[in-house]
Amino acid sequence: MAKPREAISSASSHPPEIPMELHAINREKLIQSIRKHLTSSHRPLQGFVFLQGGEEQTRYCTDHAELFRQESYFAYLFGVREPGFYGAIDIATGKSILFAPRLPAEYAVWLGEIKPLSNFKERYMVSMVYHTEEIVGVLHDHYGGLGKPLLFLLHGLNTDSNKFSKPAEIEEMEKFETDLSTLHPLLVECRIFKSDLELALIQYANDISSEAHIETLKDGDMALLDMGAEYHFYGSDITCSFPVNGKFTSDQCLIYNAVLEAHNAVISTMKPGVSWVDMHNNVDDMMAERLGAVFMPHGLGHFLGIDTHDPGGYAKGMERPKEPGLRALRTIRELQEGMVITVEPGCYFIDALLVPAMKSSTTSKFFNHEEIGRYESFGGVRIESDVHVTSNGSENLTKCPRETWEIEAVMAGAPWPLDKSFVHTE
Repeated sequence: MAKPREAISSASSHPPEIPMELHAINREKLIQSIRKHLTSSHRPLQGFVFLQGGEEQTRYCTDHAELFRQESYFAYLFGVREPGFYGAIDIATGKSILFAPRLPAEYAVWLGEIKPLSNFKERYMVSMVYHTEEIVGVLHDHYGGLGKPLLFLLHGLNTDSNKFSKPAEIEEMEKFETDLSTLHPLLVECRIFKSDLELALIQYANDISSEAHIETLKDGDMALLDMGAEYHFYGSDITCSFPVNGKFTSDQCLIYNAVLEAHNAVISTMKPGVSWVDMHNNVDDMMAERLGAVFMPHGLGHFLGIDTHDPGGYAKGMERPKEPGLRALRTIRELQEGMVITVEPGCYFIDALLVPAMKSSTTSKFFNHEEIGRYESFGGVRIESDVHVTSNGSENLTKCPRETWEIEAVMAGAPWPLDKSFVHTE
């Protein structure tokens, strides 16, 4: 049984140690999935998973290097923080190989010591490390099959961005056979379900983000803040809404509590086997005409992990709904244990959506025009938490003040979490 994760009491606390075995476990998870797929397809258990890491980018035409962030699939499998790497996993043996760029001598003058290959082997817990110019020879030497070595390359659609992942590119690619269809769906599926080691990083990112949101409540500036921290690639995504003067008006309270009720109802219902589409529909009060999309034009939530919008929302064969509201859903899957997904209902008063709906002969009858007018300059409310689907329910990883009285207390200077002696009166 997994050990319970302890929330970090303060962002100033010493960060938890980053366990590189996390990525070794991710690699083993993928290899087992590929072997199962190849066996069921009556294909030999041979070849290499072959990925290209991210490259350092400069700002437009200048030599100013942008802050580097590793390509997400490469980060998932290898945890490498430096640019310019390639990685391979031998399907037959499970052995992992990193290929590091050979740095010029002047690197040591300006950027510090050039680390030996043994440093990367130890740090990233891989079987072997070579330089990138050795890729062709090394893969040929380690291939146990006949003919050209087979490379399983990453190529597939990200259903959130509608962009395709980029397969690895090297010179002399003609010396290999390539498979562009097998790897992507299997690797996406692996990323959907989080291990305890991954959850610990996501929890820490949530703890940092929760504290940051709490600090903004003390600033005194109705505000909506959507932000999250990242720790060793794994992220959080939290939204808080609060009154700028520290006290909710009756109108603010009405809208906020309606959103909070939806937020809490969804989380309390989440468990394996529950349909995410049904969860969204439960939040949409006017399903018949899909008027919920007028007040909440986005989906109920999205997968979270190495990316804020983690992949896997639409597996092969799944079609995105076309109805207003539902077409904004980032996934239509049933919930399964190990998923981490955001729950983020909202209610917004957006003229670009409200005015056409209120003028339409089909939908105008659903609106109390006088009441809507009261909220003309209201803006909106969103409450977003990051939720882990457990074996028999769910666990909210986000630890922000949510009740109106909690928010008012923190904005008035009370420490969070509120002391047990704190007395709440209506």
